[in-house]
Amino acid sequence: MNDTTPDAVLRRLEWTVIRRLDGLLQGDYRTLFRGAGLDLADLREYQHHDDVRHIDWNVTARLQQPYVRQFTEDRELTAWFLLDLSGSVDFGSARSKRSVSSEFVAVLARLLTRHGNRVGAMLYGNALDEVLPARNGRTHVLHLMQRMRQHTTPQAKAQTQLQDLLQRAAPLIPRRSTVFVVSDFISSPGWGNALAQLAQRHEVLAVRLYDPLEMALPDLGMVTMQDAETGEQLLVDTHDPGFRARFAKAADQQEAELRTGLTRAGVDALELSTDDDLVNTLMRFVELRRQRSRLAAGGGMPGHLKPLPTEDRHELRVA
Repeated sequence: MNDTTPDAVLRRLEWTVIRRLDGLLQGDYRTLFRGAGLDLADLREYQHHDDVRHIDWNVTARLQQPYVRQFTEDRELTAWFLLDLSGSVDFGSARSKRSVSSEFVAVLARLLTRHGNRVGAMLYGNALDEVLPARNGRTHVLHLMQRMRQHTTPQAKAQTQLQDLLQRAAPLIPRRSTVFVVSDFISSPGWGNALAQLAQRHEVLAVRLYDPLEMALPDLGMVTMQDAETGEQLLVDTHDPGFRARFAKAADQQEAELRTGLTRAGVDALELSTDDDLVNTLMRFVELRRQRSRLAAGGGMPGHLKPLPTEDRHELRVA
């Protein structure tokens, strides 16, 4: 059997990643996915220990007093993966961003479905190409992996419109869910407002894919660079320090714009590099989410406003 088939890949991930995470979680999914499977039950006045993301701003404006939404838990947890499979995610120096995305989705989907929860997915290339309804079971996870593998994106003429995916997805998710937006966020502007609107109803995690070469170019001499989104090619001299400096400056500016967009949208963000170890990254994610939940429950500054260390760029970024 080909060891790269979805079944073989999932079996490998079940042995190397999922079992370790499953033991670490010990069934504590409500801490990790706090907003999933919840229905609005009531409103009450804001108290100092409340998560400010539960504030109902419409009621607050009318009554001139902060009010928060209270939810009742449903036994079933539903998660959706909004998957950016545009041309730029095929890039990667060690391995492609698409490969990283596929493994992340496989691990989270299987981790959830092992405990009877449902996962769905929306696949986006140049448009919303396919919607996989939320279901449970290992077979469904294999089907999702296979659809990601088979998805091909025709050559685009312009940048990805991530805003389109987010706006199209909103009415297709009928109940409050955990939503993973898995993308490199190389997109035309405008996705921030759509992401914020999605986060008003759902628990949203932005999973940002990136490759180290997108941050800084090594000295490789004359190379031909191609825009993965448009197909445009350009011959550049990477030996030129000035060119590398301009490239790094542009990358820093794009990085700042991305972080501003995520912060304004009010969503948590997890960064996945093509040279990351998936197990360590997800374990950091688990621990940081637990810390965030303890901070929110213990009073003082809400967990999502508390600053986190910045020396490790692979950690959870909290808006």
